[in-house]
Amino acid sequence: MGQITTGFSMSLDGYVAGPDDDVSLVFKWMTSGDTNLTASKGDGDIELKVSEKSVEVFEEAIEQIGALVAGRRLFEMTHGWGGKHPVNAPVVVVTHRPAPEWVKADWPVTFANSIESAIEQAKAIAGDKKVAIASTTILHQCLRAGLVDEIHVDLVPYLLGAGVRMFDTLDAPIELKSTSIIPSTGVTHLTFRIVK
Repeated sequence: MGQITTGFSMSLDGYVAGPDDDVSLVFKWMTSGDTNLTASKGDGDIELKVSEKSVEVFEEAIEQIGALVAGRRLFEMTHGWGGKHPVNAPVVVVTHRPAPEWVKADWPVTFANSIESAIEQAKAIAGDKKVAIASTTILHQCLRAGLVDEIHVDLVPYLLGAGVRMFDTLDAPIELKSTSIIPSTGVTHLTFRIVK
């Protein structure tokens, strides 16, 4: 089975979104480079402009991720990415409610009523590839349960002061080992292994 990982664009003061879920500044690096990159979702392509180094980071993520775990709120905010997440991996949504009516039968989406069930389903789907946690509330629960192996942060040079924090409700310190630091245009890509 593959590792459990997570990855977010984050401001220097720890926010993955500003007030009212505004992600314009944490995602600004995705339009600040000199290399065109197309990220496909089910409801259309996203045209990005990033550095060559960031293209490599994005392509590596697509190659390594076999499934995503997301919370219901994120899934609904993104309208299920139109049936295809930009990393082109099936999505397991943690929810206690029935699937939204707008979810189409051919979408690679499953629903789980607990974190444990979602992780188990995602691991089965991903096989030897990584399972990526795509929601902060799910990440907090998985960190507390000791389920996460790796953390990836696209660190952006902004202080947001308020919004949605990446690490907000930890019960105890978690030791990390830096495994990769890649400076790029408008972002520094950081990867850490959780010391267990």
